[in-house]
Amino acid sequence: MIKKLSHIGIAVKDLDKAIEFYQSLGLTLESIEEVESQKIKVAFFPVGTECRLELLCPTSEDSPVAKFIEKKGEGIQHIALAVDDLPAELQRADEMGIQLIDKAPRPGAHGADIAFLHPKSTGGVLLELCKEKEHH
Repeated sequence: MIKKLSHIGIAVKDLDKAIEFYQSLGLTLESIEEVESQKIKVAFFPVGTECRLELLCPTSEDSPVAKFIEKKGEGIQHIALAVDDLPAELQRADEMGIQLIDKAPRPGAHGADIAFLHPKSTGGVLLELCKEKEHH
């Protein structure tokens, strides 16, 4: 079951410049981390108590985000929805005929398990399903 909007992923060419812009809007930088498996550096800005903006900057020309920027330019790259049971949601999506990019969860930023649904099946939107790390 979908619980909430987790974050909006925004592809950027210059992470420092993008961080400066979002800070100028009054948002507070929460953290920066590198996700080596995706060849990106990610900066997080909480928006309210439930959602984040996630700035995605490629660390390699062959990263998926670099390819996205090359093809479509900077901007919204994906929308992430938090779910209770990621494997069950992937199975449900597959049974509904939704094209999966990931057939099984994989590690993502902030300790979350993630999987993507293909934009061809979602009205042109890259959707990420994520099981967020439990905060205690």
